[in-house]
Amino acid sequence: MSAQPPDQDLVRLFEQIGFVTCSSHMTALLRRSQRAAEASDITVLLEGETGTGKQVLARGIHQLDQKRNSFPFVTVHCSTISDTLAESELFGHHRGAFSGAVADRKGLFQTAQHGTMLLDDINDLPFHLQPKLLDVIQRGIVRPVGSDREMRIDVRIIAACNQPLEPLVREGRFRSDLFHRLNVVKLSLPPLRERGDDLRDLILTFAERHGTLYRPILEVESQLLILLRSKPFPGNVRELENAVQRMLFLKSEGTSLGMADWIAQSVPETEGVSLDLLAQAASAMWKAISQQGVSYAQAMQEIEKRVLETAINVQGFTRRETAQRLKTSERTLYYKMRSHGINQPAP
Repeated sequence: MSAQPPDQDLVRLFEQIGFVTCSSHMTALLRRSQRAAEASDITVLLEGETGTGKQVLARGIHQLDQKRNSFPFVTVHCSTISDTLAESELFGHHRGAFSGAVADRKGLFQTAQHGTMLLDDINDLPFHLQPKLLDVIQRGIVRPVGSDREMRIDVRIIAACNQPLEPLVREGRFRSDLFHRLNVVKLSLPPLRERGDDLRDLILTFAERHGTLYRPILEVESQLLILLRSKPFPGNVRELENAVQRMLFLKSEGTSLGMADWIAQSVPETEGVSLDLLAQAASAMWKAISQQGVSYAQAMQEIEKRVLETAINVQGFTRRETAQRLKTSERTLYYKMRSHGINQPAP
């Protein structure tokens, strides 16, 4: 039985707030997000790799929250918050509480009063702050540094993590009681490599968003979509958007994006490589396609596999060094090797 088309009204609603999808399997995520927005006092945990759109979805939930959307949406980047000033940043401080505290200052919780606070990269929150955050969430009260008075707050908490929290809890790096308090509604965002059906709509959306770089783009060529479906995109949607910006910046004619545009924006990554050799390889690939009946997708897969096999069989290099020579990450190299069934040769 074929998958049912997604609820178009729901899809359009989330598209208006910046979260683009046309995939049937994403409908459940949109429905749960909409229900989470309606339950404006409930805590939400967003899981997904870096660049999958967690901040966009969090802001969308806030915008759909009729109780809170007229109040602030405040983002706290837990991975960059200073250990020494974290409490002051979050809860505020009174004048004279510490050296440099020359005046009373509101914390981010007070700034977000009646609105929504996104705790981004909550998995990187310093361990000593976790019980204090738990206390604030449970009691709805903050105490500024240097004050003996508590302040009641009304803030919806959305936490986002770029790796699952359960393993961190088992390893003792994240408090189990805080995890359970955050994990009331969990929304898991899939990586871009699992959203092949969304590629065309995402590219057209990004092209419209960055329309000042080039005239309107009306279509995405099918061969480019075939190529992009095979890419791992470790940076996910954010990586794709950056690539679209580069394509638009370099484009000089036409109203569609295709293979030529993708190759043009990729040239800086191949700096120092002879373009004549690439042209020869492209010519040989075209002969295989036109004379031997090999499909474009098969040819691309085979070329990639053989390049990887050649690279990893060079003696004297570790996998990390091989990845550096290929100008990619070790994680991406490992993913591609695994997808092609390639084993690392013994040293």
